[in-house]
Amino acid sequence: MQYLDTPAISAKIHLAWGQHFQPDPPVASHAWFDPNLSAPDVQGTWFIGNQSLYSVNGYMFEIPASWADKHAGGRYLATGRFRDGGWSGMGPALFAYCPWVDDAGTPAPSGTHLEETVLLLYESSLNTDNIERCLDGYQHPDEWEGGAWMTTSTGKSAVLFAGTKGTGAKYWYGFVNPASPEYPCVEEELVGQFTLCRLADGTPCPSDDLTECEGHSDYRGWWNARFDAQFILYDPADLAQVATGEIESWAPQPYASLDVDECLFLNPAGVEPDMLGTGVQRRHRIGAVAYDRNNDLLYVLELYADEAQPVVHVWRVEG
Repeated sequence: MQYLDTPAISAKIHLAWGQHFQPDPPVASHAWFDPNLSAPDVQGTWFIGNQSLYSVNGYMFEIPASWADKHAGGRYLATGRFRDGGWSGMGPALFAYCPWVDDAGTPAPSGTHLEETVLLLYESSLNTDNIERCLDGYQHPDEWEGGAWMTTSTGKSAVLFAGTKGTGAKYWYGFVNPASPEYPCVEEELVGQFTLCRLADGTPCPSDDLTECEGHSDYRGWWNARFDAQFILYDPADLAQVATGEIESWAPQPYASLDVDECLFLNPAGVEPDMLGTGVQRRHRIGAVAYDRNNDLLYVLELYADEAQPVVHVWRVEG
C-alpha cells in the first residue's frame, strides 16, 4: 500500500497484490481507495502495462514529483517486485505508473493496462538459463521485499531496496542440508530439468553436489549457504537514463550496499526453523519499508523478531 496526496486525485491509498504462483491468464493487480474506510470507493483494478505479474506487485512507494515530472511523464507511483528464482528479473524490478487519466483525477477504467515507465528491470530467468544482465552478485534465493525513494533536506536522494540477500558460496533448489549450511541438498528428481545448484558466481555446481541429502525437512525452495539482511542503494540519475532509453533497463547497479544484521533481533524465539532456516541460513529477515520524507526517517520491518510478529526499526537518513 502507498498513501499519496496529489492535486489531481487528493488523498488515496494505492494497492498492489499478488501471490507466489500467479494465475494464468493473468489478473489485474493494482487499485486505489479513499482513506475514509466507511466509504472507500475502490477504483480499479488495473494492470501495469503488459509486464509480468511477477515483476510489479511486491512493493510500492512514492516518486518525488519533481523527478517524476521530468523523467517519468508525471507518474508519481513506483511499483515493482522481486520473485525468487529470477522469475521477476534477476534483481529488483521497478516501474513508474499513474492510474488516473486526466487533470480532474478520473480513474482509468477497470481492466486498463496502464502505461508505465520502466525504471529498472533485469533479465528474467524464464528467458535464459544464464546468470546475465542481472544485479551484480545476484543469486536465485535473493529476497527484495521493500523499497523507498529517499530524499534528504540537503537535496540528496537514493532509491533503496531492502531484503535478505544470498551471500553464500553455493545456492540450490531443494532443501536445507542438516549436515551443514555449506553442503547443498537438491531435489534430485529435478536434476536435468534446470540448473539446480550454482556457485556464487553463477556457474553450475560440480556434479557431486547434485544429490538429495538424508534427513531433510519438507520445506522445498531456493536455499543458500548464507543469507544477510541488506540495503542496496541506486542513484536516481541511473534510473532516469533507463526512463529516457539512454541505457538498458538492466544496466543500473547499486552504488552502495549495507549489511544490517547487527541491528536485528534475528528470530530470538526460534520460530518455524524448518521453514525459515536457522543461523546463517535463515531467510525472510526483512519485510516492507516506508520512508517519511518530511522527517528523513526510514522504517523497516524485521520479520519474526517478536515471536511470529514483526518489529519496526527506524533509521534517520542523513547526508
